[in-house]
Amino acid sequence: MQFLDDSLLPENQEKLVITVAPYGPEWEPEDFPEDIPVTMGAQIQKAVDCYDAGATVLHLHVRELDGKGSKRLSKFNELIAGVRAAVPDMIIQVGGSISFSPEDEGEAAKWLSDDTRHMLAELDPQPDQVTVAISTVQMNVMEILHPQDYAGTCFERPAIGNAYREMTVPAGPGWVDEHLRRLQKAGIQPHFQLVNMAHLETLERIVRRGVYTGPLNLTWVALGGGFDGPSPYNMMEFIRRVPDGACLTLETLMRNVLPVNAMAIAMGLHARCGIEDNLWSKPGQKISSVEQIRQLVRIAKELGREVATAREAREIYRIGTWYRDADETLANAGWAPNRAPGQRGVPLRRAA
Repeated sequence: MQFLDDSLLPENQEKLVITVAPYGPEWEPEDFPEDIPVTMGAQIQKAVDCYDAGATVLHLHVRELDGKGSKRLSKFNELIAGVRAAVPDMIIQVGGSISFSPEDEGEAAKWLSDDTRHMLAELDPQPDQVTVAISTVQMNVMEILHPQDYAGTCFERPAIGNAYREMTVPAGPGWVDEHLRRLQKAGIQPHFQLVNMAHLETLERIVRRGVYTGPLNLTWVALGGGFDGPSPYNMMEFIRRVPDGACLTLETLMRNVLPVNAMAIAMGLHARCGIEDNLWSKPGQKISSVEQIRQLVRIAKELGREVATAREAREIYRIGTWYRDADETLANAGWAPNRAPGQRGVPLRRAA
């Protein structure tokens, strides 16, 4: 992405899109009972509360009545329908992991099968987005956590902590190609969760092959343990390499969330918060998802940057937009065109 002399002036920046991840599927209700909804009504109300606070994108997971993360797509259908009725303009973004939590006591935490994850393209009603990982990668979130980050939570139990220490995100090339094909056929926009430069390069190759033909909505996910860590050097190099036509959100873990989001807001990028990413305002003091949203709205106000309404966020994300082919996708992303047969030198975009 390019930064011109006036790029940090808020009047020249897109309005801020705030994504909230309020369901925190990795936590058990006892970890934060004041802010983890369990009943369907409470989960719908959580979306409403986040929307009213200023979030326009809802990163959605769902719980069963016993508090466990649900692996039943019928429950996702029920929650999506309830959120659609309550806040119809909010962008619904389903978490592509569905749920990593164990189904029953004593069972291992694991991802669902490739075939089951493909069925996110069949949700009814449809979400606006499904998050998509690019390339299988280690996701050891425990690597950068301090004991105070999970004190008093289920992560203190060795079985849970070890499951998240050994977690791997399965996203091989065949699965990614098929998943993108199904999502596009259903008209559901992928939101790409990219964890380092190699994954951005792989996504570019996917676009150049014509496997994905739509807007580029990206999140840089800096969780460490196989992903980038929340270093400003990692962040700025990733931002530098993202094409100008992409829409970029920054995501990280625990108390790194606020400073990274503050930098995102200042630079004209977009922010993500919520208890799935962070529990703490300071050591020993928890902060709810709604409080995190309000915090970002205050920072944006101080910087003079406007917060997008849900309808404006849909325009920024280009929800419902698709492109004819690889050439049109590359042009709209701001990447150079594919090399024509026999062409030498750098393939440059030409003025019409």
